[in-house]
Amino acid sequence: MERICLFPGTFDPITLGHVDIIKRALPLFDKIVIAIGINTTKVPMFSAEQRLMWIDEIFRGEEKISGAMYEGLTVNFCQKIAARFILRGIRYVSDFEYEKTIADANRTMDPGIETIFLTGEPKYTSVASTIVRDILKNGGNASPFLPDVVNDSFRARELSAR
Repeated sequence: MERICLFPGTFDPITLGHVDIIKRALPLFDKIVIAIGINTTKVPMFSAEQRLMWIDEIFRGEEKISGAMYEGLTVNFCQKIAARFILRGIRYVSDFEYEKTIADANRTMDPGIETIFLTGEPKYTSVASTIVRDILKNGGNASPFLPDVVNDSFRARELSAR
């Protein structure tokens, strides 16, 4: 049976911390679906289409990775794509406590789906999409936290705004 893993998130924007977790998870699974969860209560900084484009560009040529968008419960999307694993990145103990609560709820809804936690590399511990968005909103340089594809699109946006 193929080991399909879902890595759900908002990825608003995708950061080097996300990329690190995904690359280190590659040997563990046959396929990883990076899925942008659409949450109607959140107002993202970037469109879901833009975020999906970044994911597709960052992992172009990596046959084991694909991008997707979904609405609703994560376990329902796992069932739809036959994923038996959910991947989550952990930076701090507080992340684990929050993520474990979600993993327990998911396991209750579908005992056949297991959540796998990977801790982030220490150099990416401070990298969070929330912080990156704040840096960007205030005109700061977020390039140390972002993949080149994401940085390049910001540069292009800045040039076209001039």
